[in-house]
Amino acid sequence: MKSEGKDGGRRLPSLPRAARRAGRLAGLFGASLLSMALGGDAAWAAEPAGAVVDAPQRRVADFARERASGPARELAGWVLDSGDNGGEPFVIVDKAEAAVFVFDDGGRLLGAGAALLGLARGDDAVPGIGQRALSSILPAERTTPAGRFVASLDRNVHGWPILWVDYDTAISLHSVVTSQRAERRAERLASPTPDDNRISYGCINVAPAFFGKVVVPAFRHSSGIVYVLPETRPAGEVFAALARANARHAVAPAPH
Repeated sequence: MKSEGKDGGRRLPSLPRAARRAGRLAGLFGASLLSMALGGDAAWAAEPAGAVVDAPQRRVADFARERASGPARELAGWVLDSGDNGGEPFVIVDKAEAAVFVFDDGGRLLGAGAALLGLARGDDAVPGIGQRALSSILPAERTTPAGRFVASLDRNVHGWPILWVDYDTAISLHSVVTSQRAERRAERLASPTPDDNRISYGCINVAPAFFGKVVVPAFRHSSGIVYVLPETRPAGEVFAALARANARHAVAPAPH
């Protein structure tokens, strides 16, 4: 039986909204890749010899007054540029900074907060881990996988709301679990440094107020996308379309 969000009990969830929207959102992601791989090249080829081409103006995500890393800002800008979120709300999880940013469907920042993440550093999940008992998951296997995920709200066996991030690996985003007092999860979440934020089985834990006032309203009427930045390799190795966009921008002539 699948572990529900690893930290949040057990239950096979119903995913009606995610199932209906996953194909459309995945299709948009594929279209983005195709456009960058083919359409972009065709556009450059169509320019007559000697023509001056302005460098494309890239959108810059507004993080308001929130502190955000370069990779997080770059990824958010690419999402807005490409429309990869398919007009749905989206979340960026910056594992290196242990931070979560939630945006509405138009790219407006709804809120930001600290997060607890998988105990082990790494960007891949062990195959089949979502079907294993928690007691069998070794410390080195407790990673928060990087990537792009279609996410949807659900509830666990206790009736607590969670945001499913990756059903196959049983990763969800939810309010911090404090049942094991020795883990000091609340204290870790409140600390000013990300150095002590690695404690979960892989799930993304956030403050209850942040989950209830920011995450739940953002996803209440819609599924959306969660982007988890890698921590052991460049973002372009996980988000291929982002790498292509950066390459095209790098070779574009400077504005005149």
